Amino acid sequence: MRVQDAMTRGVVGVRETADLAEAVEAMLRAHISALFVFDERKALVGVLSEGDLLRRGELGTEGRRPYWLESLFSGGRLAHDYAHAHGRKVAEVMTKSVVSIAEDANLAEAVDLMIRRGINRLPVMRGGSVVGVLSRSDLLKRLYLALPRGVAPRSDAEICAAIQAEIDSQGWAPRASIRVAAKDGEVTLEGAVTDERLREGLRVIAENTPGVKAVRDRLAWIDPNSGILIPAEDDTKN
Repeated sequence: MRVQDAMTRGVVGVRETADLAEAVEAMLRAHISALFVFDERKALVGVLSEGDLLRRGELGTEGRRPYWLESLFSGGRLAHDYAHAHGRKVAEVMTKSVVSIAEDANLAEAVDLMIRRGINRLPVMRGGSVVGVLSRSDLLKRLYLALPRGVAPRSDAEICAAIQAEIDSQGWAPRASIRVAAKDGEVTLEGAVTDERLREGLRVIAENTPGVKAVRDRLAWIDPNSGILIPAEDDTKN
């Protein structure tokens, strides 16, 4: 999937020379958490987000440091922080380092970028122009559309084959020590694992397979240090 398949087209923007009150009003009116900021040539020069507005003199929330700690910072750093907390023009408060993504980039690339940089949204570019925005809520919408709802019935043999195929495709899955059985859509996982996280992954594979109604976990656990096999809970009750 490409970025253009998930993004919101068009952006709500503001000029860097705009008053902060004007920008905040635009955010509230559009029910958005950030504005993209453009210069007089309509080039993207920054972003103004809710995070930029948390430390404000008007709210009494500007960052305060002990005097001895302030003495360790340069005058330029302190002046920058003051301007950010008290500035009334968008250019004085916005975040100037903007991370963007091309509209034809792979969606996975965009997600990696958002996670790595700790950002909630990316301006989407076509050449040098902003054509949309990709936000975390956009990703949530695409996820909702992609989640399966209502599947056709499948035979137990088809269910087992599908689960086994997915297990075989995963490098972490212990293929040799796992057995899969199904009866009337109820899947039973048998065998042994040496890591409880493998159990979780195998269960998700089974649960996500179309046609599965329930998953019965009968996987034993082998202590990797002692080699002792601990039977599955289902077995200890028999």
